[in-house]
Amino acid sequence: MPHAGQEIENPRTGQRMVFLVTGAETGGELLRIECFNPPTGADEPTHVHPRQESRAEVLSGVLRFRVGSESRDVGPGETRTIAPGVPHGFGNHGTEPAHWIQEFRPALRSAEFFESLFALGARGALDDHGMPSLLQLSVSVPAYADEIRVTRPPWAVQRALFALLAPVARRRGLRA
Repeated sequence: MPHAGQEIENPRTGQRMVFLVTGAETGGELLRIECFNPPTGADEPTHVHPRQESRAEVLSGVLRFRVGSESRDVGPGETRTIAPGVPHGFGNHGTEPAHWIQEFRPALRSAEFFESLFALGARGALDDHGMPSLLQLSVSVPAYADEIRVTRPPWAVQRALFALLAPVARRRGLRA
């Protein structure tokens, strides 16, 4: 179970997170994370948080946020709040690491999602874009569907595909 003060790192992407406040400490109301993203020039996949508002406050460096059809650089002292269900993504296109605070309201199981994703990175189970294999996604995506979803293919197609693939993934020992 994630806890305040815990640090995780994704060696595949170079991202590092420190959980400042977790849902366990806030009655499920808030997850607050200190984040460090190296400059990669690559965006994470476009995704949504179906039931959560997310907020980013940049402390140093610059993050480029894509929210809907808008793209905007967010620098030190600036914040970006994204309503539940709004497609978005971000990346560090600058020349220095980005240091920022990320929040999710309600917390749900987002801390567990990040723990799981970063553990896959530590095991070398992420591709060049930081994504798990299709079989791994078939067990991970349904487990964290309330927290995060990629936007392509459509959610109904993802659910159907993962329902077919999940039994194969579980037989191969894959878990969320």
